[in-house]
Amino acid sequence: MASIPGHTGLSSSEAAERLQRSGPNALPGGARRTWRHIALDAAREPMFLLLVGGGLLYLVLGDLLEGAFLFAMVLVTIGMTLYQEGKTERALDALRDLGSPRALVLRDGAPVHIDSRGVVPGDVLVLSEGDRVPADGVLFEGAEVQADESLLTGESAAVSKRPGTAPDPLPRPGGDDTPLLYSGTLLVHGHGLVLVTATGAAAEIGRIGQALAQIAPERSPLQKQTARLVAIFAAVGAAMSLLLVLLYGLRSGDWLESLLAGIALAMSMLPEEFPVVLTVFPALGAWRLARANVLTRRLAAIETLGATSVLCVDKTGTLTENRMRVHSLFADGVVHALDGAPLPGHLHELARRAVLASAAAPFDPMEKALHELAVAPIPGLALAREYPLSPALRAMTQAWRQPGQAGYIVAAKGAPEAILSLCALDGAAADAVRAATDQMALGGLRVLGVASADWAGELPAAQHGFAFSFVGLVALADPLRADIPDAVAACRAAGVRIVMITGDYPATAAAIAAQAGIDTGKVVSGDTLDGMDDGQLREHLRGAGVCARIAPDQKLRIVQALKEGGAIVGMTGDGVNDAPALRAAHVGIAMGKRGTDVAREAAALVLLDDRFSSIVQAVRLGRQIFQNMQKSMSYILGVHVTVAGMALVPVLLGWPVLLYPMHIVFLELMIDPACALAFENEPAEARIMTTPPRDPKAPLFGGWTVTWAALVGLGSLVAVLAAYGWAVRHMPEDQARAFGFAALVAANIAQIFANRSHTRSMLQGLQTTNRLVWIVAGVALAMLLVSIYQPLLAGLFRFTAPAPGDLAAAVGIGLASIVWFEALKLLRKPHTGAAAAG
Repeated sequence: MASIPGHTGLSSSEAAERLQRSGPNALPGGARRTWRHIALDAAREPMFLLLVGGGLLYLVLGDLLEGAFLFAMVLVTIGMTLYQEGKTERALDALRDLGSPRALVLRDGAPVHIDSRGVVPGDVLVLSEGDRVPADGVLFEGAEVQADESLLTGESAAVSKRPGTAPDPLPRPGGDDTPLLYSGTLLVHGHGLVLVTATGAAAEIGRIGQALAQIAPERSPLQKQTARLVAIFAAVGAAMSLLLVLLYGLRSGDWLESLLAGIALAMSMLPEEFPVVLTVFPALGAWRLARANVLTRRLAAIETLGATSVLCVDKTGTLTENRMRVHSLFADGVVHALDGAPLPGHLHELARRAVLASAAAPFDPMEKALHELAVAPIPGLALAREYPLSPALRAMTQAWRQPGQAGYIVAAKGAPEAILSLCALDGAAADAVRAATDQMALGGLRVLGVASADWAGELPAAQHGFAFSFVGLVALADPLRADIPDAVAACRAAGVRIVMITGDYPATAAAIAAQAGIDTGKVVSGDTLDGMDDGQLREHLRGAGVCARIAPDQKLRIVQALKEGGAIVGMTGDGVNDAPALRAAHVGIAMGKRGTDVAREAAALVLLDDRFSSIVQAVRLGRQIFQNMQKSMSYILGVHVTVAGMALVPVLLGWPVLLYPMHIVFLELMIDPACALAFENEPAEARIMTTPPRDPKAPLFGGWTVTWAALVGLGSLVAVLAAYGWAVRHMPEDQARAFGFAALVAANIAQIFANRSHTRSMLQGLQTTNRLVWIVAGVALAMLLVSIYQPLLAGLFRFTAPAPGDLAAAVGIGLASIVWFEALKLLRKPHTGAAAAG
C-alpha cells in the first residue's frame, strides 16, 4: 500500500511498547462465559435436579451404590455440558476475533490494517467515509469530514469536523466545527488523518461501556418457540409422572419405588436437548461459515440462508476480480487500444487529467490503474478542493492550485453521460462520444469520461460552475473471476435467481452478466427506476437480471420491491449508502475487504474475501445447517417418545418397571452427543443444491416433521414393547429387563441412523462419511455390553445377563424397529424444498 507523503506514524516497536503500557483498545468486560458460569447454569437445569433427587431417594432407600452412581452421573452430565458449551464458546470466540473491527493506521511510514484492539495513543489513523472511528483523536488533516456522533449524544444529525489542535478544556461530543473525533462514532463523509489521544476505557465511550455490556441480547423467534415446546413437554411429563407414581404406589404399596419410576418418566419426557441444538448448531454453523470466508454477525441469519430465493450482487469485486487495468483510450474521435504498449504522446494529456481527477495516494483499484499509466505529473500542484461523486451527478472533480499562480487546474472524471452534461459539446461530437462509449461497453469494459478546465478566481460551489472541455474516454478492464460461471450455474440449479446491481453503464453490465451466465432478461436502469412507482418496479423486476446505473440509495427500493414480490432477498453492499438496503434485506451481506464499517455493521454476514462463490457456499451451508437441525430435533422427539413410552406403558400394563433413573442417565449419555455433535457433523444431502429454496414460513420443527418424528418413535416403541412383553413372560424379571433395555438401546441407535436422512435409505447413508455417528453407536453398544456383563454395573442396573443369542435377538429387534420407516422412504416422494431434513 502506498505511503502518505509527509507522515510516518509510529514504528512497530514503539507501538508495541505503548500497547504494553496502555493495554488493548477495548472496553472492559466480555461476552464469554467461563466454565464456572456454564457449570452453574447446568446445575439449575431440571435434568440435573431430577438426577440429584433420584440419588437422594436411593440414599434414603439405603442403596448407597445406586445413589453414588447417580451422583457420579451428575458429574458426567456437567462434564458433557462443559464440553458442548465450551466447544460452542470457542467457536463464538473465534467469530468474535474474526469480526473484530479493523483500523487503518500509519506504521513505519506505510498504511497497514490492524485489529482495532492494537491501536495505541500516538497512532495516526487513516479514516475514510464509512469508517467507524476506533479511538478518540484529533483531526489534523482532512477534507469535508462529517461524523455521526449519535452513539454518544443521541443526536442523529451529523456534525462537521475541521483540522486543528485539541482545545482546552475539551468540549463534550456533538460540537460542530471541532477537530475532535470519538471512538465508536462513524465518519459519514470525507476523509482525513487523526492523531489518537485516548483508547479503550480512557476514551469517551468508556463512560457508557458498562451500560452497553449489560444489555442482554433478545432471544430469536426459534428460541422462543422451542422454549414453549420444552415447557409443554415438561408440563405433560410432570402430569404423567404424578399419574405413574399414584398408579404404581397404590398397586404395589412401595411409594419410594414408585417415586423413582416417576422420576425416570419425568427425565424421559424432558427434551432438554432442544435448547442445546439451538445453541450448538448455529454457533458451530457460524464457525463453519467462517472457514468458508463468511463471517456471521447475527446467528439468526443462518436460519434464513437456506430460504434465500434472490441474490442481489455487486459486479465490481464480487463477480469481477477488482483488479483493473486501462484497456483503451478514446481521444480525438479515435479509440486507441493499449495492449501493453507504451502510451502514445498525444494521449498523455488525457491520462494526466484522469490522474488529476483521482486521489493522490489511491486505494481504489480503478484510480490505481489510472496512476499506473505512468504519466509525469505536473510538479508542485496542491489540492485546493474536491467535489465528490453524488447520486445526482456521477462524476468527481478536483481543483489543484498551481505553484506561483493565482489560477487552478481542474480535472473531472466519471460516467460518460455525467461528463457530457458538464461539457458544452455540440450534437455530433456528443453522438461520437456516446457511440465510442457503447462500442467499448459492449466488450464488458468500464468506461469513464474525463474533462478539464483552467479556472481563475473563486472556486464555484458546484461542478457545473466550471467551463469544462471534453478530453476523452478511458476504458478499464476488470476480468470476471474464473469461478463465477460455475457459481452462478449452482445458484440457478438451486432455484436462486441472481440480480446484478451496478453503477456501470448498461451495456457494460449486460456484457459482464452474459459472461457470468446470469439471465439478463431485461436491464433496469436507475433513470428508468426513478420513473416507476412501487407496483411498476415490482412487476418490472420479475424478469430483470441486471440493474445498471444504480445509485446506492436506489438499492433500498429494489430490495423492498423484491420482498413485496414474495422473494427472500440476499443483498451485497460495501458503502455507507448501502446500509439501509443491507438492513432491509432478509440477509444483508457486506464486503469484508473493501466494505465500510457502516455496511459491515448493517449486514448479517460479511464476506471476508469479497467473492461471490463464498455467498454460494454460504447458501449451501445454510441449507445444510437447517437440515441437520431438523434431523437432530426429529431424532430427539422420536427417541423421547420411545423412551417415555417404555417408562410408562409397562407399569400401566402391570409389568415390572423397565426404566429407573440410572437407565435414563445411560440413554441420555447417548442422546446428548448424538443430537448435539453427530447430527451437526452430518454431511450435506446430494440434492441440497438442486432443490428450490424452502418455504420461509415453514417452521424448523412443526407440522409434518413433528408427525413423522412421532411416528418413528411410536414404531420403535411398539417393537421394543413387544420384545419386553415377550421377555417378561419367558424370563426372570432382571433378565427380561436386560433384554428389553438392549432392544431399547438398539432402537435408539437405529433412530440415529434413520434420521440421517428422511429421503435416502439408511443403507445409502452408510456410504457417507460421519465418524461421530459411528463413534456414538459403537460407544453405546460397548456401554450396553459392559452394563449387562460386568457384575457391579449389572447389579446397579438390576440386570441379569441373558444368553448371547437372546441378547443378539434383542439388539436385532431394536434395529429392525425402523424397517417400516425405511420402507416408507421409498414410497414417500422427496421433499422439493431445501428445508426437508434430507
